[in-house]
Amino acid sequence: MDNQQWKLVRQPVFFERNRVFRVYTGGKLFHDFFGDEAADSNKPEEWIASDVRALNSVQESPNTGISRIRGTDLYFDQLLREQKKAMLGDRESLGILVKILDSAIRLPIQVHPDKAFSRRYFHSSYGKAESWVILATRENACLYFGFADKLTPEAFAEACERSETEPDILEGLLNKLPVQPGDVFFIPARMVHAIGYGCLILEVQEPTDFTIQPEAWCGDYKLNDYEKYLGLDPAAAIRCFDFSLYGPAAAALAKKDPIVLSQKNGVTLRQCIGP
Repeated sequence: MDNQQWKLVRQPVFFERNRVFRVYTGGKLFHDFFGDEAADSNKPEEWIASDVRALNSVQESPNTGISRIRGTDLYFDQLLREQKKAMLGDRESLGILVKILDSAIRLPIQVHPDKAFSRRYFHSSYGKAESWVILATRENACLYFGFADKLTPEAFAEACERSETEPDILEGLLNKLPVQPGDVFFIPARMVHAIGYGCLILEVQEPTDFTIQPEAWCGDYKLNDYEKYLGLDPAAAIRCFDFSLYGPAAAALAKKDPIVLSQKNGVTLRQCIGP
């Protein structure tokens, strides 16, 4: 173990800021939380203590998404890999990815794989179930969860093709939910969803960047095939969507009511999402 790593594994580890490029815009609401300029850009996400590489179509660097340890040239994944026992104990991996993101536009209609799909198609032991806490909103902020009505894979695939010339056609197929600060959601793997306009979100998820988003457009940006399907055949990618989740029940599945566990000494402890 070199001297730099010897010191790091024996003290709290701090990181440089880690705003990550995405094809959608946002980030203006970071101003009140981080003191950043109150302006939207294509870096609408802050990845926190991340050892996960972002799967962008064009990478700014081979370490995009991975946190760099403050004051060093060392990235977090390298420290975890080379000092696994000291950093993680008996755990095989960190097992989590935490982000704060702010959406200035609706994100593409999308889905994330479960573990079985990830093992088969991405050779990963992790899918991408995720949870959201709404921290702040812009006026008329919203989210989208689950298909509004029963839909076949064939009808959905046809709508995806039509989105080339009808950019909002997929939006109308989903349940739309207004949101406010403090709302909590759990998004199971394979549930169709999209973050809508105007949401500053704390996102806690499985540690991958696997997103299938077969919609043709993200705002004014046209998605390429990799950005839509992550290299998969479109028919295989469509199978990642769970078409059994639809109607009000799908929306109700995502929304969670935090449970108060204790209140003492002026501190309230809430469980946002249970086992």
